[in-house]
Formats: sequence, structure tokens, C-alpha cells
Amino acid sequence: MRYMMIVKSDEQTEQGTLPDAEFFAEMARYNEKLTKACCLLSAEGLAPTAKGFRVRLTNGEREVRNGPFPGARDQIAGFWLIDVDSREEAIEWASQCPVVRLGGELELREVMEMTDLPADVQTAAEESPGIHLLEEDGRPHAQA
Repeated sequence: MRYMMIVKSDEQTEQGTLPDAEFFAEMARYNEKLTKACCLLSAEGLAPTAKGFRVRLTNGEREVRNGPFPGARDQIAGFWLIDVDSREEAIEWASQCPVVRLGGELELREVMEMTDLPADVQTAAEESPGIHLLEEDGRPHAQA
């Protein structure tokens, strides 16, 4: 099972204020533990929303809105993508995260797998060039 562990923004991250070196060292130790357990797929921090933009189509017209965006607590500051055997294992890894141990919160979301999709959607996805779905173990789905 793959889970995304999401770190929410706050006023500090939205201002671009980076944590101190001690926190970065603790995060590096945590990431190393995830790596040694072979469950870390990716981990990234994101720039503040002031450097972001949103794209939408309205009546066929493209609209691009530049950040910053309101509601810092509703924005994402970073994430880990982990591959674990169970929800309980994901909770255990989240509990060890320095963000959580220092009073913060992570949101965990299970990544949808090919097998989570209805059969007709799986078939349509398999027949669509350019769509690359993954199996539950994270390997690319074999196209028919």
C-alpha cells in the first residue's frame, strides 16, 4: 500500500522561512530510517504558494492565477510517499516523523491503485496511450 504523508503549510512555510539545521538533521535521520526500511519512494518540500500558480479552463479559456493563495493551513508544504504493508505501519511511520513529534500534524492519504478502480475504468485506462498506472507493489501496470 502506498500512502502520501502530507505536511500542511503554516505562516512560517508560506513566508519561505526554513527550519533550523538541527531540524533538518533530524529529518535526514528520519528519511534514512525510511530508506533503510525500503519504504521511502519520495520525499519533497514545496516552495511557498507565492511561487505557485493555478490553471483552469473556464468556457474554453485558460485562466492562470498566481499565488500566494489564502488559507496557509489548507496548503501543502511537503510530502513523503511511502510503500508499507498496512495502514497501521503507515501510522507508525507517521508517529516517528519529526513534524509529528514536535507537535505538528501529518495527513495520510492512501494512493489509489489500479485494483481500486472499477473494471470499466481499468479497461479504459489500459487502452489509453500515455496513461501509466501502477500495480499495488508500485511497479508499472502491464498494458494489454
